[in-house]
Amino acid sequence: MNQVKDLLVILIGSSLVSNVVLSQFLGLCPFLGVSKKVKTAGGMGVAVIFVITLASAVAGVINRYVLIRFDIQYLDTIVFILVIAALVQFVEMFLKKMIPSLYQALGVYLPLITTNCAVLGVAINNEQAQYGILTGIVNGFATAVGFTVAIVILAGIREKIEYNDVPESFKGMPIVLLTAGLMAIAFVGFSGLL
Repeated sequence: MNQVKDLLVILIGSSLVSNVVLSQFLGLCPFLGVSKKVKTAGGMGVAVIFVITLASAVAGVINRYVLIRFDIQYLDTIVFILVIAALVQFVEMFLKKMIPSLYQALGVYLPLITTNCAVLGVAINNEQAQYGILTGIVNGFATAVGFTVAIVILAGIREKIEYNDVPESFKGMPIVLLTAGLMAIAFVGFSGLL
């Protein structure tokens, strides 16, 4: 029962309280770049959920059964980057073949998942927190869900802002950054959940 409680705390904490984008400021490039339309943001969120969850699982297994066993933990960053790059290539090939419209909509931001610091950050955080494989997968999934929630909310707000009369000096990225900052402040309210 304690393990279920711990996993639930990690699930809520990683997705809302310590949101990877709004609290840790990781993964800002796709967060700001792909959040123009809700549909595209949702597609990016699903791709990130898949990549981060799978990367957490593979990185956890490699860390536990290779890096620790052979006492080569100093290679963790390089190994995790290679794992993430391979997974992103798999996602890119899948989307290109199965959902070409989403592949086209994501454009350059899909390969950027490879260098998305949120993906690497989760793998490193799992290792530093000494999470087991299951706990690391739950943390990765929750972090990715938090990323998806944040990017979809921002995309929805950006779609509404398009039809508003915004002062000239705030048009474009300034209003987006201001909105993201206000979202970050709002997400601080979730800290009372834990």
